[in-house]
Amino acid sequence: MVDFGAVLGIALVALGMVLTPGPNMVYLVSRSVAQGRRAGLISLAGVACAFGLYAVAVTAGLMAVFALVPVLYVALKLAGAAYLGWLAWQALRPGGRSLFAPRELAPDRPRRLFTMGFVTSLLNPKIAILYVSLLPQFVEPERGDVALQSLLLALVQIVVAVFFNGLFVLIAGSLSAFLSARPFWLTIQRRVTGSVLAAFAVRMATDRAPAPV
Repeated sequence: MVDFGAVLGIALVALGMVLTPGPNMVYLVSRSVAQGRRAGLISLAGVACAFGLYAVAVTAGLMAVFALVPVLYVALKLAGAAYLGWLAWQALRPGGRSLFAPRELAPDRPRRLFTMGFVTSLLNPKIAILYVSLLPQFVEPERGDVALQSLLLALVQIVVAVFFNGLFVLIAGSLSAFLSARPFWLTIQRRVTGSVLAAFAVRMATDRAPAPV
């Protein structure tokens, strides 16, 4: 079935993406600070549903398209490596963006909170690239059903992302104040996550394996 190393690898990438500022995190933290934890959790439910939609798409045979058009798979893989490299640079460069720099937002109703969370996640380039070009790197055809492996790895990503995003929603206000008052810890966070993303960017760019089918 799925190798433990693959599970650990996708979990680390998912964690690195969660800890790197992006549309999902900015929206969830901003909404939680502006409107409270309940609003943040409703928004997170929308984000999680978008993750589920991507997981279904991968399991339904997206990899078969890459097998039929190998150049598309290579192009997406290189695009994914470039994007991960850019995220790593954003985290590692001097004066990099803070994870907790929320914008002030007007209150929204639950339905809009859920919808905005869903749309924000669905259109998030980090998530799209993770599913279409990074997740396949951890699938090993010799271990059995590729679709099942893809689904299990997608579920690992969803669990990690929802858990840590939920944690940030619950402690957004106090953590924002804590990190703002302690620049050293903010620097450590950026360097660790930036290094993880940079390592996987190099792995993706240098990997020559064909698309799993």
